[in-house]
Amino acid sequence: MSTLIIVLRLIHIVGGVFWVGTALLFNFFLTPSIRASGEAGQKFLGHLVSTKTHLGEVHGISAILTVLAGAGLYWIDSQGFTSGWMTSGPGLGFGIGGIFGFLGVISGILNAIPLRAFAETAAQIQGSLTPEQMDKIQAAQKRLGVISRIDSAVLIIALICMATARYWRF
Repeated sequence: MSTLIIVLRLIHIVGGVFWVGTALLFNFFLTPSIRASGEAGQKFLGHLVSTKTHLGEVHGISAILTVLAGAGLYWIDSQGFTSGWMTSGPGLGFGIGGIFGFLGVISGILNAIPLRAFAETAAQIQGSLTPEQMDKIQAAQKRLGVISRIDSAVLIIALICMATARYWRF
């Protein structure tokens, strides 16, 4: 059992660092820089999230593996979701963190939809933007602005809960 726990913890922690770190880097730094950089930034985004780099796929897989490994760890610690540990401070902390982690997967998927549309449009830019391309990019940016804030918030809450749960006392 200890080998399983070690493997699950490594998947959960390493996957979570990549998932949350990438999302926060993207939401707080790359997206505003891409917006401010005009066509060059849009072309950069088109390449960054293209099928050439596989960033979107790796990011999504790391999110799913992180949540699944976390659920496995919670299952083990709670003895199959049946023990009193679930209502202890750490049980509640990890449980709340897990709920926000799951919400992070959902908000990440919702974030990926306009991001993919933005990237696909940006990849098609040849010279100056057409009015149609500009409309698509602006619509995607508007949706990204809202969803990325939600995504960042739920991931930060999940991260705080996970990092502090073992110290929660009630």
